[in-house]
Amino acid sequence: MTFEFSELRRLIGERSTAFRAAVASAPSLDAQVPTCPGWTLFDLARHLGGGDRYWAAIVGAGPADAPPEHAVAERAALTPPGEREALLDWLADSTQVLLDALRDAGPDRSCWTWWGASQSPQNAGGVARHRVQESTVHTYDAQRAQGTPQPLPEDVALDGVDEFLSTCCATTAAWPHKPTTFGFRTAEGPCWRLTVDGTGARSVRLGATDTAGDPDEAGVCVTGTASDLVLYLYDRIPADSQRLDGHAELLDLLRAWEPED
Repeated sequence: MTFEFSELRRLIGERSTAFRAAVASAPSLDAQVPTCPGWTLFDLARHLGGGDRYWAAIVGAGPADAPPEHAVAERAALTPPGEREALLDWLADSTQVLLDALRDAGPDRSCWTWWGASQSPQNAGGVARHRVQESTVHTYDAQRAQGTPQPLPEDVALDGVDEFLSTCCATTAAWPHKPTTFGFRTAEGPCWRLTVDGTGARSVRLGATDTAGDPDEAGVCVTGTASDLVLYLYDRIPADSQRLDGHAELLDLLRAWEPED
């Protein structure tokens, strides 16, 4: 599922509201975040709010070969308020800054992104889609910090599998091992095939009845709910929490691969 640009903006707002709710109900901003080792809930809030402001500056700058220097400097020096209510207001303002920048740019305005060699576009629409997923996964992180994690919304998670494979896995850098394919099948139906070889990595979404994501058609196939697959891909839950068919050791190779484009 690929959302319309207006829907992506709505979802950023919705997921950010859920994140603030988790921060508001936590016993302390010093609570440790199990899925982000070494981070407190305050650190996580600084990361998400700072990311909103950083990407707003990138989108606002338009076509570029690098992020704006002022945005990089401001993110490095970022010091959000330490009092909870003030922090919540700062988070809300941060999200609004991003939403305003996306609205002003429109979906097709080019901008710098770190995923230049992927299958995802380097424009405001690509940024919006990725920020939906970052806001969603970090909401899960915040919920884990207080022991009340919720499954990711199904429609967001289904798009999240596709977005992760297209943005974080697809590349033109050569796969340094024997060519193979990875299947990712959701309990809800849709599945994806990631092919890796000497020309790079390419992701294709398949139909619910397509067999190309099955173990016989892949080196390894991972099956789970869309929510669990996204959480696995973002390294929030282990691979063995999913159904694995085929050569599971290939997943370690994929996880360790750091392509140089």
